Amino acid sequence: MPWPYRLQCFDCHTQFPAQTTNYRCEKCGGVLEVIFRISRRKVPWTKRGLSVWRYRELLPVDNDRFITTLAEGGTGLLHCPRLGRELGLKRLYVKNEGENPIHGARIFQVRGDFDEAMRAVVTLTEHRKGFYLMNSLNPFRLEGQKTLAYEVCDQLDGEVPDSLVLPVGNGGNISAMWKGFGEFQTLGVTKARPRMIGVQAEGAAPIAKAVKRKQDRIEPVTNPRTIASAIRIGSPVNWMKVLHAINESHGNAETVSDKEILEAQRNLASKEGIFVEPASAASIAGLRKNREAGKIDRSDLVVCVTTGHGLKDPSVVDYLPKHEGYTLKTTQLDWIGRLERTL
Repeated sequence: MPWPYRLQCFDCHTQFPAQTTNYRCEKCGGVLEVIFRISRRKVPWTKRGLSVWRYRELLPVDNDRFITTLAEGGTGLLHCPRLGRELGLKRLYVKNEGENPIHGARIFQVRGDFDEAMRAVVTLTEHRKGFYLMNSLNPFRLEGQKTLAYEVCDQLDGEVPDSLVLPVGNGGNISAMWKGFGEFQTLGVTKARPRMIGVQAEGAAPIAKAVKRKQDRIEPVTNPRTIASAIRIGSPVNWMKVLHAINESHGNAETVSDKEILEAQRNLASKEGIFVEPASAASIAGLRKNREAGKIDRSDLVVCVTTGHGLKDPSVVDYLPKHEGYTLKTTQLDWIGRLERTL
């Protein structure tokens, strides 16, 4: 059985029963989070295989009968020595979430950007109770995402990264991982937490701009533009959680151009054989800028999170030859095209 939990507004701290079906605070409209009553005790999962459900006791599921799984989690923490040498880092790892099962879903295209799609699905779930919102507005989704932090710690044999670099769109992963690191620290599994470094595309960077300007609120971007579709978000619902994670961890936020994203995508593939979508490559591009600015030390243990496989966003292949200032060899385009046709 899981340890006791409740829902709480991240803004006004009003508490709600765990079974509430609302996605926002009924009092102030803020986002909700799951709060566990955690105390130091012997952890029961050390002999289980690595997956989301390794950490069953820290997940808000009341009855094991309701667990549905595709064997998610347990993704690789990949040592990247070639890329590390290029960036002047002795210990660089990539947590490759693109290894998760993501195939076979029914996909519906919405005319407009992410924020318009978000409004559409929220309206749908409000009027059709047979649908369940699994965007990161849902606090229970973030409970699954926080196991990313648990896995990183376990894969590093209890060591905590000095810096954790992630792409930021809606802000689910970075805020969930900060929560996960905090829970492991409270349990006594680890003694510290990493600096959280969020990376956004230049054309969709409301959070990064707020951090750089030392603002406590974001200014939404009305027309977000970037080739990195997964982070092309102008009004991220978890902005308050993200600002909290970055500020509390003494981290920072960075912006990167589309050109820098595409170069990082190619570099990660050619140096380490890891093919990720453009949004994921933003973390690598942001890491490079942080190293060049001296914000990350050569001796630091650094983990970059890449959130999606390269084939999640194959439309980038059509865009690359047209991108100003960016070149791609014809043989590379032919290779990617052959790969897509075999799937």
